[in-house]
Amino acid sequence: MTQTADQIRTSVIAPPSLNCSAATLQSGLDFTDARLRMVNDQVRPVEVNDPRVLTAMRELPRQDAVPVGQELLAYADRSLPLGHGRYLLQPMIVARLVQMAQIVPEQRVLVVGAATGYLASVISVMGAKVVALEDEDDLLTTGQAYTARHAPGLVWRKGALTEGNEQDAPFDLIIFGGAIAEIPAFCNTQIAEGGRVAGVLRSPDGTSSAFLAEQEAPGNWSIRRFFDAVTPMLPAFEKTPAFAF
Repeated sequence: MTQTADQIRTSVIAPPSLNCSAATLQSGLDFTDARLRMVNDQVRPVEVNDPRVLTAMRELPRQDAVPVGQELLAYADRSLPLGHGRYLLQPMIVARLVQMAQIVPEQRVLVVGAATGYLASVISVMGAKVVALEDEDDLLTTGQAYTARHAPGLVWRKGALTEGNEQDAPFDLIIFGGAIAEIPAFCNTQIAEGGRVAGVLRSPDGTSSAFLAEQEAPGNWSIRRFFDAVTPMLPAFEKTPAFAF
């Protein structure tokens, strides 16, 4: 029986190994329908109207970017665990972040915490020159396989997320694949003149909002907040609680 998006389960399960299963490839028609429903029911209602974002998300198979056993959850309205405290961000967050960032063809973009490559692929197929930065070996392997099929122009780098990617800097846009507590120091030197930083900022009170920042001077950012976003933290950017007597 054909699986529709309305029948997709919504419970989160623990992440098993990260490999694309044969069953996934045999269910193309089911997932095509799920992608269309995801865009029509989750993405368009939150005022995402950039046709390039909508086209990318209609075409890119999210089910290939999740662990085996979670394929039917790939189009659910939630973030999905990938292991290592990392997540595939929920569709509406991906769409709104990318639209907010105002991707320009040929601009150089660094995706920090690219995980299995879905966010980076959306940006890449919109025409940007994307470098995906990842520090976990299994996520990197899965991401490289995913983008080899769906966004072959994308470049991967392995390294500490907190250090950015000096090798390919400067970037016109630096975007984070999860929430951060503050704009990290590497952005000061790896952003191009007139460039921007985008992502989700987690405030000390636990609230989170999507932001777009422009550098006014080294270490000084003009930050605009756009919408509330319940987004998992990137573990590398969690602040260590201050010791108190």
